[in-house]
Amino acid sequence: MDHGFKTRFDQMRENNPASLEAKQPGQIVPNHEEFHSIGYARNLCLVWPDGRRYILNYAYLIAAEFLPGQDMNQIRLEFASHQVILKGYGLESLFMQLLDHLPRIVTVVHPRYVSTGIEGECIVIGIEVQTAAM
Repeated sequence: MDHGFKTRFDQMRENNPASLEAKQPGQIVPNHEEFHSIGYARNLCLVWPDGRRYILNYAYLIAAEFLPGQDMNQIRLEFASHQVILKGYGLESLFMQLLDHLPRIVTVVHPRYVSTGIEGECIVIGIEVQTAAM
């Protein structure tokens, strides 16, 4: 009659009552790059190569648009007070993750470190953040 329920006593017996490891099939282990469970504030952190960071809350995401290109793609994110433009290669998978508010951190890769011919890999090479006109 065990439905995946594990008591605190069982965890203490294993010497790790604060364990976040997935012991049961179907349990989700937290990943710091994506959201998987409730309890997180849904923020998107944008990171540039020089160390600059910018945080936006998913609650204020109004619209998103994927613009495919022959070589480079764009994603436009419309927040209540800002517009964000992500430029890069293979961004369709990132767009689908943004649909579910999964990515926590989007990091820019300097263009000189981008390898050509990598299929299926999402690479962001530019981020522009603009304040929306009110």
